[in-house]
Amino acid sequence: MQGLRRMLRQAPVLSAAFALALLATLWFGGRFVAQAVYWSDPAHQDQTISGWMTPGYVARSWRVPREVVANALDLPAPGAGSPRPPPLEVLAREREVPLADLVTHLTASIEAYRAAVPADP
Repeated sequence: MQGLRRMLRQAPVLSAAFALALLATLWFGGRFVAQAVYWSDPAHQDQTISGWMTPGYVARSWRVPREVVANALDLPAPGAGSPRPPPLEVLAREREVPLADLVTHLTASIEAYRAAVPADP
């Protein structure tokens, strides 16, 4: 404990930087583990597509590239600078199409992608 106090007195800036780096590591490491546990649960894979889901959630759940979902929904390619798309029910309302039609088209696009690209072993 005395060594820690001495280090804090002798190098306060370096100690603060180390503490911040440690907190950032714990934060991002915790998020990584939480997401890994969530997406490895079979209940979250190939979920029935619903209106509350975002395009990114659908892509993760169905394990397809985000571009496949973006192309199916006529959205800009996901990437830096592009806004996060709203949930499917909002997209359907904005486009004035029934949610069921949007989901049917999205499901067909995902199935076509899966048929064209072999699954990972």
